[in-house]
Amino acid sequence: MGKSFIKSLVTIFLIAFIFLQTIPSSLTAAAGDGSWSSPFSVSQAVNSQTSTVKTVQGYVVGQPISTSTVITSGFPNDYALALADNPSETNISKMLYVQVPSSFRSSYGLKTNPFLMGESIKVTGTLTAYFSHAGLKDGTAFERMGEGIPPSEPEPEPDPIPIPNGYYDAAIGKTGEALKTALHNIIDDHTELSYSEVWDALRETDEDPNNPNNVILLYTGRSQGKYTNGSGVNDWNREHVWAKSHGDFGTTMGPGTDLHHLRPTDASVNSTRNNLDFDNGGREHSEALGNYYDSDSWEPRDSVKGDVARMLFYMAVRNEGDSGEPDLELNNLVNNGSAPYHGKLSVLLQWHQQDPVDQFERERNEIIFNDYQHNRNPFIDHPEWVEAIWQ
Repeated sequence: MGKSFIKSLVTIFLIAFIFLQTIPSSLTAAAGDGSWSSPFSVSQAVNSQTSTVKTVQGYVVGQPISTSTVITSGFPNDYALALADNPSETNISKMLYVQVPSSFRSSYGLKTNPFLMGESIKVTGTLTAYFSHAGLKDGTAFERMGEGIPPSEPEPEPDPIPIPNGYYDAAIGKTGEALKTALHNIIDDHTELSYSEVWDALRETDEDPNNPNNVILLYTGRSQGKYTNGSGVNDWNREHVWAKSHGDFGTTMGPGTDLHHLRPTDASVNSTRNNLDFDNGGREHSEALGNYYDSDSWEPRDSVKGDVARMLFYMAVRNEGDSGEPDLELNNLVNNGSAPYHGKLSVLLQWHQQDPVDQFERERNEIIFNDYQHNRNPFIDHPEWVEAIWQ
């Protein structure tokens, strides 16, 4: 057999090998323009974190639970999934972290739908960091790719919870200080709980809708056993969203035990938040991803930013100093210390718009009204009143 023939065979084999190596990439990561009909590949999306709205197609390869961890089984919830251009991808840097909005969780959450692992899906949303990793958030459309599988539509919004007839009559038509005073008079009188009674109340108000044995923790979003409360590192405890030192009301009945601003939180995360005011920025908390803090402020994760703002709006209206409690007010400062002030108002107003009222808040408000305090948070029932008072 001649040397020239052997060289030809070697050349043919090399060309064939190179060609075969390019097939998976060309099949699974074809470039698109980010439209629904020509979606981005995952690699394009990872390299295009520009806060623009695009459609991305990729394979479901797991659930991100931190910046550097994607799990492939034992999914704890339906909140997120990871996409890749290759269904067997294990390199996290080549994955896109996708936030699953509440309206799509029943169809695309991995806890409910573990069979989605390895399937190709298309998602439309904003290309921006999630878990401090290349991500896609605020999804508006999800679709499984496959014969006979129709596009998924968001689940219809549940019927609104009816507000008791006449409850807000005295506030209708008012604005500014007149509206603030009217709302104060409506919500001022209420049944007060002891601080020990708060434990059982939070087990009902913050129950996980998908697991009646658990509560949802405010800052981490973790679903945790209702009776794992305490002071241990991974226990949950009672977080005063309006820090109890801001006005020095402690845990006294009234502002110190008001369920409208008390939430279950991871004990160590609660310790870090301490009595910080609220503002944007800082370093990410290692246990409560998506939360940021520095020496004088705390920024909660995106999906509860509005919740936090509306709890503080409630406290500023409920506590006017006319019933023995401090006169609590919002200001545009941080480092408020023991003064009866909480900030930062301009940021809270932004968060109120950024994270609208959701069904969890509405149902929580209803439980507090019907079963415990018999007063309501008006800014959950009427979000427009925030602007009518503070803007």
